[in-house]
Amino acid sequence: MAKIISYNVNGIRAALKKDWIEWLKSEDPDVVCIQETKAHKDQLDLSIFEDAGYKTYWYSAQKKGYSSVAIFSKTEPDHVEYGCGIEKYDNEGRILRADFGDFSVLSCYFPSGSSGDERQEFKMDFLADFNDYIIELRKTRPNLLISGDINICHEPIDIHNPVSNKNSSGFKPEERQWITDFLALGFVDTFRTLNKEPDNYTWWTYRFGARGKNLGWRIDYHFITESLSDKLTGSGILSEAVHSDHCPIVVELDVKL
Repeated sequence: MAKIISYNVNGIRAALKKDWIEWLKSEDPDVVCIQETKAHKDQLDLSIFEDAGYKTYWYSAQKKGYSSVAIFSKTEPDHVEYGCGIEKYDNEGRILRADFGDFSVLSCYFPSGSSGDERQEFKMDFLADFNDYIIELRKTRPNLLISGDINICHEPIDIHNPVSNKNSSGFKPEERQWITDFLALGFVDTFRTLNKEPDNYTWWTYRFGARGKNLGWRIDYHFITESLSDKLTGSGILSEAVHSDHCPIVVELDVKL
């Protein structure tokens, strides 16, 4: 059984100041996929992660203090793939993959389009290119777990105010359709497979006391290929963890690492 957590920490150095490493030890996952580390590994004391039992793999944006993903694992992967081979996304440190036998874990940080039309266009390009990348990857790596901050709410149940946000980046019809189409490629939204309840969110704005009122968005996901459906034993949202404007999500799979 493998316990895998995904967490957009909104800056790993800031999270560490909020006892993140103690939280990690208490949760004790086998693998952690991290988004928005906003750091290069030479800016950190890696021994604190090693002391907690993890080998760490970092894929950072060229721009300091921006984007960037990481994977921490108790088991050393057979192979780690840095980036997706598309320069404009790899420059922003958005995709990192670790292979364990015939099972692969990806830590992904999808672009946000909330800063304006140019970034929204970049986001839509990324979504189309990500599909092509995954379709090709699945030819050689058929058992995938895609973990991370997708920056999209899929259905009205996934956002606290669907009517007023119907044209907001992250809930635009074309973005929501992308998730529908992506699932139709043969992927499973692990959380919604096991939990149909409303009011389950993974991100809250820092404004308006949104988190205390649970006025949130579910934009973080663990997607698995349908080939792993019978291996899914648990999926949840760890909303009590407060190191970031996101909270971590967890999935449990009956796979060997």
